[in-house]
Amino acid sequence: MSTQNTNITEKKYKKLSIQVSLTGLSFCCFDTLNNTITSFNEVHFDSFHKGIQIEDLFSNAFQEYPELNDSYDDVLIIHNNNLSTFVPEPLFDENFIGSYLQYNTKVFKTDFFAFDEISNYQINCVYIPYVNMNNFFIDKFGAFDYKHANSILITTLLDASKNIDDKKMTVHFNKGHFEIIVIQNQKMLLFNSFDYQTPEDFIYYVLFTAEQLNMNPEKFLLELIGDIDTESEFFKIAYKYIRNVALVDVEALRWNNYFSEAENRNHYILFNS
Repeated sequence: MSTQNTNITEKKYKKLSIQVSLTGLSFCCFDTLNNTITSFNEVHFDSFHKGIQIEDLFSNAFQEYPELNDSYDDVLIIHNNNLSTFVPEPLFDENFIGSYLQYNTKVFKTDFFAFDEISNYQINCVYIPYVNMNNFFIDKFGAFDYKHANSILITTLLDASKNIDDKKMTVHFNKGHFEIIVIQNQKMLLFNSFDYQTPEDFIYYVLFTAEQLNMNPEKFLLELIGDIDTESEFFKIAYKYIRNVALVDVEALRWNNYFSEAENRNHYILFNS
């Protein structure tokens, strides 16, 4: 679905991206004429909200933030969950879209499946979007586009890997789960999502993945994205076992906004949307 306005006299040169999950939402407004982010906010759904319909929580956010009720040329909804997988284009058949997820997540006959075509790299991201959230946004915006967060993440990482022949492992932290991506010169060698609670959970999956791909902890680069800094216990345990550990470089991303390095790292997907 698209919100593009073909009448240039009515164009606002504004785009709204909203990233949604079961624990909250975050959104930013883009000035598409100058390619800058003009505003950003996030809303957390606390534990005491249990039992309240997600649509009511979204409705409260729309009442609190007038930017969400403004007019935009484009609206993008980004679904953030770990109900996704990637399928190479030669192996992809839209008629069997639900079958690709059954190997790494529990699926039901009533689930709605969607996919994002990442044509530059001949892969498709297959996922289960939040249908009730999409229905809420239909009422608010009419037409809009939606994608999975991992489609944006993978595309951004693949673009940045051009002419880099060494394997690089990237971990993107979400609340309760993280994604491990291994890329080598615009080729994705591995993508997987893991639930975690402790730093020990995290480093176990990282080292196991490295072993499976014959990546030497003394040599490969581990790059961390999300809500993490050098004082985090997750960063410290990674540095204990892996020689080359770094936070993702967001200096290029910061050229189009006035937010901090930590905010750009934490909202890397949203700001790259």
